[in-house]
Amino acid sequence: MTTEPLPEHPEPLWRNPEPRSSYDVVIVGGGGHGLATAYYLASVHGITNVAVLEKGWLAGGNMARNTTIIRSNYLWDESAALYEHALKLWEGLPDELDYDFLFSQRGVLNLAHTLQDVREGTRRANANRLNGVDSVWLGPDEIAEVCPILNTSPDTRYPVLGGTYQPRAGIAKHDHVAWALARRADALGVDLIQGCEVTGFLKDGNRVTGVETTRGRIHAGRVGLAAAGHSSVLAELAGFRLPVQSHPLQALVSELHEPVHPTVVMSNHVHVYVSQAHKGELVMGAGVDAYNGYGQRGAFHVIEQQMAAAVELFPVFARAHVLRTWGGIVDVTPDASPIIGATPVDGLFVNCGWGTGGFKATPAAGWTFAHTLATGVPHPLNEPFSLDRFTTGALIDEHGAAAVAH
Repeated sequence: MTTEPLPEHPEPLWRNPEPRSSYDVVIVGGGGHGLATAYYLASVHGITNVAVLEKGWLAGGNMARNTTIIRSNYLWDESAALYEHALKLWEGLPDELDYDFLFSQRGVLNLAHTLQDVREGTRRANANRLNGVDSVWLGPDEIAEVCPILNTSPDTRYPVLGGTYQPRAGIAKHDHVAWALARRADALGVDLIQGCEVTGFLKDGNRVTGVETTRGRIHAGRVGLAAAGHSSVLAELAGFRLPVQSHPLQALVSELHEPVHPTVVMSNHVHVYVSQAHKGELVMGAGVDAYNGYGQRGAFHVIEQQMAAAVELFPVFARAHVLRTWGGIVDVTPDASPIIGATPVDGLFVNCGWGTGGFKATPAAGWTFAHTLATGVPHPLNEPFSLDRFTTGALIDEHGAAAVAH
């Protein structure tokens, strides 16, 4: 018996150079946001003397542990502007990066199961439309047309009373997104340095002048922190504190199935979101684990509740088997919105606090953070997300964040 050879693994080959003694910009964190920042620094601002430092391997942290959902149906004006800019960038990125990372605009449904859900959902849809975001309110019959396998019977424990729908939302393959950004940044001259952990900061008075790493000292004109889950640890090393807490975030996938789930469904009340990956796995997640921690794992009861919620909405999934579970670490701020901008240390900037919203924001986070690092001032899109809003009180409270989790 003969077998066909396995296809070549799509992971790209890029340079992994020895770090130079100095760079114009050093980015700490080689995930989606760090790679996107480096790409836009080089492609938009012409700054190529850039190093991305990653203590492990590129995109081996939260970028490899998310559930791939992309959407922009956020409530507040500031959030809607940032995430809608991200979605518009997503729509052009496959051609711009010359890489098919399986961006699929299959839409996102946010379900309503109570009268309060209905009020909140219609308010959010109206706010979205006022901000130019494609969002509509659907009744149960219209939802059944969008997602026929969803149980919309009025006799269920949590009947579907309606929901918001964003047709342009969807999913993308997260590791392919990272490889696409890394390839282009590398081609533009950015140094992507793996196995290089930052252990401290070089300072001249209150100004950062570089970083101490496990591969030696590296001097820098400016330093940007983009290390999801560990931002507060790095901030402590630099001599200040961030208003973030780190929490485990878990998700799971089933074994492979034929295509049955045509969209993304999210339910805050039943508490799960479900999509189907390109290979066929059912992808499920919910909220962050309540306790603080840096472990990339969590409590089993969270996974158990996610599966129970998924079967409540999709009885057909009761016979599916779990293939694997995983956990990441997310930074959560008091208002569930990110921090993008300057820190109390001159020359040191931070991009953190995305909670579970980081992947969908990847291109806009990189775009705005690159602008801030290149010019020293925030882009209008990230200006409201500065660190000082926690002292001025100008919070952007996205705890609802368009249904489940963030």
